[in-house]
Amino acid sequence: MTPWEIHAVVVANCNCAYGCPCQFDALPTYGTCEAADGFQVEKGFYGEVSLDGLSAGMLAKWPGPIHEGNGERLIIIDDQATAEQRNALEKIISGEDTEELATIFWVVNAMTTIRHETLYLPVTIEADIEARRGRVVVDGVFELNVEPIKNPVTGAEHRARIEIPDGFEFTTAEMASGRVKTQSGIELPNNNGTHSHLAELHLNNSGIIRS
Repeated sequence: MTPWEIHAVVVANCNCAYGCPCQFDALPTYGTCEAADGFQVEKGFYGEVSLDGLSAGMLAKWPGPIHEGNGERLIIIDDQATAEQRNALEKIISGEDTEELATIFWVVNAMTTIRHETLYLPVTIEADIEARRGRVVVDGVFELNVEPIKNPVTGAEHRARIEIPDGFEFTTAEMASGRVKTQSGIELPNNNGTHSHLAELHLNNSGIIRS
Protein backbone atom coordinates (compact mmCIF):
# COMPACT_ATOMS: atom_id res chain seq x y z
CA MET A 1 0.00 0.00 0.00
CA THR A 2 1.42 3.37 -1.03
CA PRO A 3 1.33 5.85 1.89
CA TRP A 4 -0.60 9.05 1.21
CA GLU A 5 -1.93 12.05 3.09
CA ILE A 6 -4.03 15.08 2.18
CA HIS A 7 -4.91 18.27 4.02
CA ALA A 8 -7.74 19.76 1.98
CA VAL A 9 -10.94 21.78 2.01
CA VAL A 10 -14.18 20.23 0.77
CA VAL A 11 -17.27 22.02 -0.54
CA ALA A 12 -20.11 19.50 -0.80
CA ASN A 13 -23.78 19.41 -1.67
CA CYS A 14 -26.52 16.79 -1.84
CA ASN A 15 -30.26 16.72 -2.55
CA CYS A 16 -31.30 16.22 1.08
CA ALA A 17 -32.67 18.67 3.62
CA TYR A 18 -30.20 20.77 5.61
CA GLY A 19 -28.07 18.62 7.88
CA CYS A 20 -28.25 15.54 5.63
CA PRO A 21 -29.72 12.41 7.26
CA CYS A 22 -26.60 10.43 6.26
CA GLN A 23 -24.73 12.28 8.99
CA PHE A 24 -27.10 10.66 11.50
CA ASP A 25 -27.25 7.16 9.98
CA ALA A 26 -30.76 7.91 8.74
CA LEU A 27 -32.35 7.45 5.32
CA PRO A 28 -32.08 10.22 2.70
CA THR A 29 -34.79 12.89 2.77
CA TYR A 30 -36.30 12.02 -0.60
CA GLY A 31 -35.18 8.40 -0.87
CA THR A 32 -32.29 9.00 -3.29
CA CYS A 33 -28.81 10.46 -2.88
CA GLU A 34 -27.45 12.94 -5.45
CA ALA A 35 -24.21 14.74 -4.68
CA ALA A 36 -21.60 17.14 -6.00
CA ASP A 37 -18.28 17.87 -4.31
CA GLY A 38 -15.08 19.81 -4.80
CA PHE A 39 -11.75 19.27 -3.02
CA GLN A 40 -8.87 21.72 -2.82
CA VAL A 41 -5.66 20.11 -1.58
CA GLU A 42 -3.58 22.53 0.46
CA LYS A 43 -0.84 20.01 1.25
CA GLY A 44 -0.59 16.39 0.35
CA PHE A 45 1.44 13.52 -1.04
CA TYR A 46 1.07 10.07 -2.53
CA GLY A 47 4.33 8.24 -1.96
CA GLU A 48 6.94 10.59 -3.43
CA VAL A 49 4.39 12.57 -5.48
CA SER A 50 3.41 16.01 -4.18
CA LEU A 51 -0.27 16.93 -4.39
CA ASP A 52 0.08 20.48 -3.06
CA GLY A 53 -2.32 22.97 -4.62
CA LEU A 54 -4.28 20.49 -6.76
CA SER A 55 -8.05 20.26 -6.93
CA ALA A 56 -10.68 17.72 -7.94
CA GLY A 57 -14.44 17.38 -8.25
CA MET A 58 -16.94 14.57 -8.12
CA LEU A 59 -20.53 13.89 -9.10
CA ALA A 60 -22.32 10.86 -7.66
CA LYS A 61 -25.87 9.55 -7.60
CA TRP A 62 -27.70 6.60 -6.03
CA PRO A 63 -31.23 5.27 -6.67
CA GLY A 64 -31.70 4.82 -2.93
CA PRO A 65 -29.62 5.15 0.26
CA ILE A 66 -25.88 5.04 -0.37
CA HIS A 67 -25.43 1.85 1.66
CA GLU A 68 -27.70 -0.04 -0.75
CA GLY A 69 -25.23 0.61 -3.57
CA ASN A 70 -25.87 0.62 -7.34
CA GLY A 71 -24.71 4.23 -7.68
CA GLU A 72 -22.73 6.02 -10.36
CA ARG A 73 -19.71 8.27 -9.99
CA LEU A 74 -17.72 10.72 -12.05
CA ILE A 75 -14.32 12.05 -10.95
CA ILE A 76 -12.81 15.21 -12.40
CA ILE A 77 -9.13 15.98 -11.74
CA ASP A 78 -7.34 19.29 -12.17
CA ASP A 79 -5.98 19.50 -15.71
CA GLN A 80 -2.85 21.18 -14.33
CA ALA A 81 -1.82 17.93 -12.64
CA THR A 82 1.05 15.94 -14.10
CA ALA A 83 0.54 12.34 -15.18
CA GLU A 84 1.95 11.15 -11.84
CA GLN A 85 -0.30 13.53 -9.89
CA ARG A 86 -3.36 12.50 -11.88
CA ASN A 87 -2.69 8.85 -11.12
CA ALA A 88 -2.13 9.64 -7.44
CA LEU A 89 -5.31 11.69 -7.00
CA GLU A 90 -7.40 9.15 -8.87
CA LYS A 91 -6.17 6.33 -6.65
CA ILE A 92 -7.00 8.32 -3.50
CA ILE A 93 -10.44 9.46 -4.71
CA SER A 94 -11.19 5.94 -5.97
CA GLY A 95 -10.56 4.55 -2.49
CA GLU A 96 -7.45 2.60 -3.50
CA ASP A 97 -4.49 2.22 -1.11
CA THR A 98 -7.02 2.86 1.67
CA GLU A 99 -8.08 0.67 4.56
CA GLU A 100 -11.60 -0.73 4.35
CA LEU A 101 -14.30 1.82 5.33
CA ALA A 102 -11.60 4.34 6.30
CA THR A 103 -12.59 7.28 4.07
CA ILE A 104 -15.58 8.76 2.27
CA PHE A 105 -13.75 7.99 -0.97
CA TRP A 106 -13.59 4.29 -0.15
CA VAL A 107 -17.29 4.22 0.69
CA VAL A 108 -18.34 6.02 -2.49
CA ASN A 109 -16.25 3.67 -4.62
CA ALA A 110 -17.60 0.57 -2.89
CA MET A 111 -21.20 1.71 -3.31
CA THR A 112 -21.01 2.58 -7.03
CA THR A 113 -21.31 0.18 -9.94
CA ILE A 114 -21.14 2.74 -12.77
CA ARG A 115 -17.80 4.53 -12.71
CA HIS A 116 -17.48 7.01 -15.54
CA GLU A 117 -14.11 7.62 -17.13
CA THR A 118 -12.17 10.24 -15.18
CA LEU A 119 -12.05 13.69 -16.76
CA TYR A 120 -9.12 16.12 -16.66
CA LEU A 121 -10.45 19.67 -16.73
CA PRO A 122 -9.99 23.02 -15.01
CA VAL A 123 -11.47 22.79 -11.50
CA THR A 124 -12.00 26.07 -9.65
CA ILE A 125 -12.76 25.96 -5.93
CA GLU A 126 -13.48 28.86 -3.60
CA ALA A 127 -14.16 28.14 0.06
CA ASP A 128 -14.63 30.21 3.21
CA ILE A 129 -15.56 27.69 5.87
CA GLU A 130 -16.17 30.27 8.60
CA ALA A 131 -18.51 32.30 6.37
CA ARG A 132 -20.23 29.17 4.97
CA ARG A 133 -19.65 30.29 1.42
CA GLY A 134 -18.11 28.33 -1.42
CA ARG A 135 -18.07 27.68 -5.14
CA VAL A 136 -16.96 24.78 -7.31
CA VAL A 137 -16.78 25.16 -11.08
CA VAL A 138 -15.79 22.35 -13.42
CA ASP A 139 -15.85 23.66 -16.96
CA GLY A 140 -18.63 22.08 -18.97
CA VAL A 141 -19.62 19.64 -16.22
CA PHE A 142 -21.11 21.35 -13.17
CA GLU A 143 -21.21 24.47 -11.02
CA LEU A 144 -21.92 24.40 -7.28
CA ASN A 145 -22.66 27.56 -5.29
CA VAL A 146 -22.92 27.52 -1.51
CA GLU A 147 -24.19 30.18 0.89
CA PRO A 148 -25.33 30.39 4.51
CA ILE A 149 -28.72 28.96 5.48
CA LYS A 150 -31.22 31.80 5.92
CA ASN A 151 -33.87 32.22 8.61
CA PRO A 152 -37.18 31.83 6.70
CA VAL A 153 -38.83 34.65 8.67
CA THR A 154 -36.11 37.28 9.10
CA GLY A 155 -33.71 36.33 6.32
CA ALA A 156 -30.83 36.43 8.79
CA GLU A 157 -27.95 34.01 8.29
CA HIS A 158 -28.29 30.88 10.40
CA ARG A 159 -25.25 28.99 11.59
CA ALA A 160 -25.09 25.30 12.51
CA ARG A 161 -22.32 22.74 12.72
CA ILE A 162 -22.13 18.97 12.77
CA GLU A 163 -19.45 17.22 14.77
CA ILE A 164 -18.75 13.53 14.12
CA PRO A 165 -15.86 12.32 16.30
CA ASP A 166 -15.73 8.89 14.64
CA GLY A 167 -16.61 9.87 11.06
CA PHE A 168 -14.81 8.89 7.85
CA GLU A 169 -14.91 12.29 6.10
CA PHE A 170 -14.61 15.09 8.65
CA THR A 171 -14.80 15.69 12.39
CA THR A 172 -16.51 19.11 12.19
CA ALA A 173 -18.34 20.74 9.28
CA GLU A 174 -20.25 23.98 8.78
CA MET A 175 -23.76 23.54 7.41
CA ALA A 176 -24.91 25.62 4.44
CA SER A 177 -27.33 25.80 1.52
CA GLY A 178 -26.28 24.92 -2.00
CA ARG A 179 -27.45 24.71 -5.57
CA VAL A 180 -25.95 22.73 -8.43
CA LYS A 181 -26.24 23.21 -12.17
CA THR A 182 -25.00 20.26 -14.21
CA GLN A 183 -24.10 20.45 -17.89
CA SER A 184 -22.83 16.91 -18.50
CA GLY A 185 -21.72 13.72 -16.79
CA ILE A 186 -24.41 12.94 -14.20
CA GLU A 187 -27.63 14.93 -14.04
CA LEU A 188 -28.56 16.36 -10.62
CA PRO A 189 -31.93 18.09 -11.14
CA ASN A 190 -32.98 18.25 -7.48
CA ASN A 191 -30.06 20.04 -5.85
CA ASN A 192 -31.40 23.55 -5.33
CA GLY A 193 -31.52 25.08 -1.85
CA THR A 194 -30.46 21.76 -0.34
CA HIS A 195 -27.87 20.52 2.13
CA SER A 196 -24.28 21.65 1.77
CA HIS A 197 -21.30 21.53 4.06
CA LEU A 198 -17.79 22.94 4.14
CA ALA A 199 -15.02 21.28 6.11
CA GLU A 200 -11.34 20.55 6.39
CA LEU A 201 -10.25 17.10 5.29
CA HIS A 202 -7.23 15.62 7.03
CA LEU A 203 -6.99 12.09 5.66
CA ASN A 204 -4.53 9.28 5.03
CA ASN A 205 -4.64 5.55 4.26
CA SER A 206 -6.21 4.86 7.65
CA GLY A 207 -8.84 7.61 7.58
CA ILE A 208 -9.13 10.87 9.48
CA ILE A 209 -5.90 12.17 11.01
CA ARG A 210 -6.98 13.11 14.53
CA SER A 211 -3.71 14.23 16.09
